[in-house]
Amino acid sequence: MQPCPAPPNTLSGDGPIAVRRLSLSAPTRRHAPATHPFAALLYYTGGRSVVELGGEWTLAPGDALLIPAGAPHRTLDGARAELWGLSFTAPRLTPGDDALLAPFDRVRAGASAVVRVPDARRGFLEGLLRELGDATAPARRDVSLAAQRSLLTLIVDEVARAAAPPAPAPDASTVVTESLRVIERRCLGPLTLRDVAAAVGRTPSYVTTALTRATGRSAVAWIVAHRMAEARRLLLHSGERVEEVAARVGYADATHFIRMFRREHGATPAAWRASRRASG
Repeated sequence: MQPCPAPPNTLSGDGPIAVRRLSLSAPTRRHAPATHPFAALLYYTGGRSVVELGGEWTLAPGDALLIPAGAPHRTLDGARAELWGLSFTAPRLTPGDDALLAPFDRVRAGASAVVRVPDARRGFLEGLLRELGDATAPARRDVSLAAQRSLLTLIVDEVARAAAPPAPAPDASTVVTESLRVIERRCLGPLTLRDVAAAVGRTPSYVTTALTRATGRSAVAWIVAHRMAEARRLLLHSGERVEEVAARVGYADATHFIRMFRREHGATPAAWRASRRASG
């Protein structure tokens, strides 16, 4: 794995859950903060890094870094680091799995982004990550999403239990936090900027300005990012027609979906699917 300035960017993939072993070194230059449409958890096993995420954090073996979807972050400095990287997309979760997002929501609301895992639990956590990495490997198409989700739940729960009880945050219900939560949970259905604004009790212009300033993306851009992530998964891992994929990710008009997909990926959904399957 090549060194990268923003570790979670190496985790984006076509599946709803991704786990990879990463080797990172200090960036050669200062990059702008990155954001992504998935939640990420980085568990360090060697070396050290300094990461900016609502403050500066020095990460060492035994530390887990929680990065909510939409949270600006970047690697600032550090010696060579070894870590496990886990990411998952909220739209693929069932309503009963909302607890998976709770630790990330607390970070958005001001809780510490770094969790120190007790020595006695580190081997167990790394074993879970290794098992989930095997289960989500491209060659393991026999492992169901339900089985992957079970391992994901164990991992997130292990980190959440290691965290200190969160102190009440004065801005726990900020517009940014609530708007991203609404988008994560409702983006695969009919959802507009006006719907998001109504859900958080603010005007559309206020919501999109707050999101853009905090994350670098507008509300509409976040909706599109989540929908495109699910569209890529369906195109690659199902036999559904493009029109069916469009409907599944919130687009009643397949032509509009095709136009949006081509704008984001430089190819139509059908051409993108064909190229990916040919290269796989």
